[in-house]
Amino acid sequence: MQTTDEFGYPDFDANGVMPLTNTRDLYPNMLQNITVHRLADGAVWEWNSQTEECAVLLVEGGAAFTWGEDSRAVSRPSCINDPAYCLHVCQNTPVRVTARGGCEILVQSTPNERTFPAVFYTPANTRCDTFGQGQFDGKAQRTVRTFFDIANAPYSNMVCGEILIPQGGWSSYPPHEHPQPEVYYYRFGHPNGFGACFLDDTAYKIRDRSFAAVPGGKYHPQVNAPGYPMMYVWMIRHFEGYPWTERNFQPEHQWLLEQ
Repeated sequence: MQTTDEFGYPDFDANGVMPLTNTRDLYPNMLQNITVHRLADGAVWEWNSQTEECAVLLVEGGAAFTWGEDSRAVSRPSCINDPAYCLHVCQNTPVRVTARGGCEILVQSTPNERTFPAVFYTPANTRCDTFGQGQFDGKAQRTVRTFFDIANAPYSNMVCGEILIPQGGWSSYPPHEHPQPEVYYYRFGHPNGFGACFLDDTAYKIRDRSFAAVPGGKYHPQVNAPGYPMMYVWMIRHFEGYPWTERNFQPEHQWLLEQ
């Protein structure tokens, strides 16, 4: 894995496993365990933790999800053009994902002693908002899917969602920050897609399957190149007694909110 202090350009290993962060020694300040798995047709991934809650997102492909006594088979041919599915479970909940024709899944987890009912998020129960219409000649319009946050899952220590950016667009704009750490995992509709993520005054190149480990307190706007629409998964870890609820806009750019 190629890494910087705040950005990573990982690869899948021979078993189709691509760790992004963990709480031990890989961006531990993100306070989350995040791994992407590439499963061949018929391959099985399983989970059952005694200490951690877990979210399993179907990034692309087809898969059958099984948790407890429930199951659901879904398909997502394109992470850019097709709707998303995400399973969220508490500790001591066995999960199995079986690939149907091959798939890519992202697994996010963190310690949580609370118990709560499992939720399988689909287009029918996922909040979807479009922001930036009519602003900046449409250059900051983006669609935000929020699977769960403090509003609909106050029992969780995490936030998970997706953001879709049309070609040549900006997101996390105007620039903002928050104290809680955040991780972005980027996908493009074409493998040559690219863009840039700014963490305060440092710019990092975004490419397909790169990720950003955003420390709390850093402003983090981003942009993708014309011709390359982008989707990224956004994941925040709440602090104990201080959940993520709002953004703090960069003072010198706050006047843009009036536009």
